[in-house]
Amino acid sequence: MALIKFDELCVSFGSRALLDHVNLQIEPGERVALVGMNGAGKSTLLQVVAGHQQPDSGLFWQDPAIRIAELPQMLPAADERRVRDVVMAGLADVVALRERYEALVQAHDSGSLAELETLQHELEARDGWHLEQRVNRVLDRLQLPGDKTMADLSGGWRRRAALGAALVQKPDLLLLDEPTNHLDIETIEWLEEQMLAFRGGLLFISHDRALVDRLATRIIELDRGHLTSFPGNYSRYLEQKEALLEEEARQNAEFDKKLAQEERWIRQGIKARRTRNEGRVRALKKMRTERAERRERQGNAQFSLEDATRSGKIVVELENVSHSYGGEPVIRDLTLSIQRGDRVGLIGPNGAGKSTLLKILLGELEPNDGKVKLGTNLEVAYFDQLRGQLDPERSIIDNVSGGRESITINGRSRHIISYLQDFLFSPERARTPVKALSGGESNRVMLAKLFSQPANLLVLDEPTNDLDMETLELLEEILLAYEGTLLLVSHDRRFLDNVVTSTLAFEGNGRVAEYVGGYQDWLRQRPVPAAADSAADKAAARPTVKKAEKPRSSGKLSYKLQRELDALPAQLEEAEAQLEALQQETSAPDFYTQDHEHVAARLQALHEQEAVLEQLMERWVELEEMQAG
Repeated sequence: MALIKFDELCVSFGSRALLDHVNLQIEPGERVALVGMNGAGKSTLLQVVAGHQQPDSGLFWQDPAIRIAELPQMLPAADERRVRDVVMAGLADVVALRERYEALVQAHDSGSLAELETLQHELEARDGWHLEQRVNRVLDRLQLPGDKTMADLSGGWRRRAALGAALVQKPDLLLLDEPTNHLDIETIEWLEEQMLAFRGGLLFISHDRALVDRLATRIIELDRGHLTSFPGNYSRYLEQKEALLEEEARQNAEFDKKLAQEERWIRQGIKARRTRNEGRVRALKKMRTERAERRERQGNAQFSLEDATRSGKIVVELENVSHSYGGEPVIRDLTLSIQRGDRVGLIGPNGAGKSTLLKILLGELEPNDGKVKLGTNLEVAYFDQLRGQLDPERSIIDNVSGGRESITINGRSRHIISYLQDFLFSPERARTPVKALSGGESNRVMLAKLFSQPANLLVLDEPTNDLDMETLELLEEILLAYEGTLLLVSHDRRFLDNVVTSTLAFEGNGRVAEYVGGYQDWLRQRPVPAAADSAADKAAARPTVKKAEKPRSSGKLSYKLQRELDALPAQLEEAEAQLEALQQETSAPDFYTQDHEHVAARLQALHEQEAVLEQLMERWVELEEMQAG
């Protein structure tokens, strides 16, 4: 039985239809990613499912017994609430039922027996007598410090607390709106593991392509008011979407060609009009109406970088640089050379020191120890993730051009309105104050301002937050074609893999190590103990998978362990084949049309097989490490 259904559902703002007679059905156990351009109406759709937005017409149905929980896009406030109380707030309605029951009992009101009986049944049905135990289980599962205040926690841990408030409700459907914004990579991967272990349904919005690729069992795209369903993950969605757009373009071209022929016919001379077919005239009027009502796909942003004179071959050199805050080292004994044309990514947990290193590299901060040598002819353009370079009270035009009507890009004068249209701002929207913009629009304003400046050293601090996937991919193309030097801080793993040529990883205790390639290359190259610890942590966080106790390394395996190692490649091959078969089965177009109990069972088998394969891989790495001595 479905969890929710839309039937010809409509929601409009003004004359614009965000949801135009859409149909949608989500089954138990599905993990559905909702994608689309910024402003397409994705958050509005989630608001309808959550019950915060009423449709203008059509039907929204949900299972009468369904429990829907939300993980809000905004982080919880860093206030004095205890973490335990934040999680308990997810059960506020059940807490209110129990408080009402206890108040009636204490009042000894014989007239309230009927209400007491009703409340008792309700509390039993919702497990209301064991709220504290439920909260403790969630705190333990998410490793949350229940007695600490929210003010004591980083943004990533506050996100955990918010997730705890959602999971404690035991939801049948969990709604996530951009859950990875402003989280570091470590926390994003932790969130992925939690969502893979979650047995309910998921409906989530995310521009993190790696997360969508790993989590989604189906993708629905909201485009020009219509929903299209694509079975499978993000990689498969791209293939299907390309074919769909090609077919749409072909059909539109054929329609427009026929319309043009009919328009030529209707404009023929007197003789033709005397003998024309009135049915053909009516058909032409219908075609004109259909063409007028066609909603064109929103264009992609189109932008390029302003060229600058070449910098010197050496951009910056660090020699034995160290820096600390309050006695805690964030950078320890770092020697580094960045040359013209390098594209360097910086990764590490929030607060590790990435912004500090950027300031040192740009000469804005003097390190405690060591030498910094800046290159010659540097022209720097800096993207600030906090958007501190934008004046919220001024319009987009004033922020980008300083009030000028034209702007010079690569030696050519362009009208500011024309330039901003490349960043998807209409003439009317370009006059809007920045404070009225969405997060994605504010990021596009920052990019417009940044790319209007000549630069041979581009510094981007979290440029991908709030950008839709198509703009992200265009930004990647621009950066790949950029001939200057790039310093990039990002928690978007796919973006790092596609753009950077080397990675500076903050690995704790002030250690900053350089690796060739992007994020996946760092995973392969980083020290084995770090990888083993990470795998052990993940296994410990997943209660359904028991990892074998690690034997002590002796440099040579015992007969029993050697036989285990020899058998592992075949076991891995078999486990991979089983996983691939399950992935193909659950990605089939008709998979979710089957009985929901069968669907849930096969999805459960998929999750368990993923865990089995990961456990075998961890064991293989473990034994190989022992054998190497």
